[in-house]
Amino acid sequence: MDTWRSSGAFSEPAPVRLVDRGAKPEGTVLNVLGVHVGGHEVVIMAGPCAVESPEQLLTTAQAVKSSGASVLRGGAFKPRTSPYSFQGLKEEGLEMLAWVRQETGLPVVTEVMDTRQVDAVCRHADIVQVGSRHMHDYTLLEEVGMCGKPVLLKRGMSATLEELLLAAEYVLKQGNEDVMLCERGIRTFEHSTRNTLDLNAVPMLKKRSHLPVIVDPSHGTGHWWMVPWMSKAAVAVGADGLLVEVHCNPQEALSDGPQSLRPDKFCSMMTELREVAQAVGRQISEPRAVAD
Repeated sequence: MDTWRSSGAFSEPAPVRLVDRGAKPEGTVLNVLGVHVGGHEVVIMAGPCAVESPEQLLTTAQAVKSSGASVLRGGAFKPRTSPYSFQGLKEEGLEMLAWVRQETGLPVVTEVMDTRQVDAVCRHADIVQVGSRHMHDYTLLEEVGMCGKPVLLKRGMSATLEELLLAAEYVLKQGNEDVMLCERGIRTFEHSTRNTLDLNAVPMLKKRSHLPVIVDPSHGTGHWWMVPWMSKAAVAVGADGLLVEVHCNPQEALSDGPQSLRPDKFCSMMTELREVAQAVGRQISEPRAVAD
């Protein structure tokens, strides 16, 4: 039976149960339309921060797939600090993502921001992303826990690893065991980068939990030129996948252009990642063929 410390009103929560490594020592491997996350292969999820147009999305998807990405990322609903910034194409963006999946064969990961969006996102996406700002939205976590789709759970910008694991526990408690944890950088006193990418989190999370661990070097740094370096470091310390922003024309991107790689830079990075993966006894997952 779970107990709380009796000394004081604010007590430590009971240990996690379902996400704990002891609950599944062999580790969880997710199967997303034939893409396996959490096993021997390192899965690369790449694409634009925001869906802007059918042409932009298809061109980027084809580029990242040709370089070796096996999952397409793209935001239809965009949480922004300013209410005057581009907020995403919403349902229209979801339809574009589903169309590009048919054209390329790439499974799709996209963010959900609200319980009212869960049904629409699940109809169009293959992986439901809960972003940093919503890691503590426990009602949303419970809702995606019942949606029947794999969940990519991002660490809150000021969250401890304990809080991230407990957030994942909310999802698993609803019966959804297909969860990936994502380190995307935390807020510290350092301002030379957008966030501080905490690569310590990768081996620690893999020691404490059976869930796959993904790293987002784009949000973790905020600088496109740092993304290849931190991507290689993430693979070296044991990440099961990467979430990378790629845009064909970052200077004109409606969201996060400064941290987005051009397709040629992404291609070069993928070549280097294969060498790093091989050096640590793993390999980069290859994209699946378009379904007939």
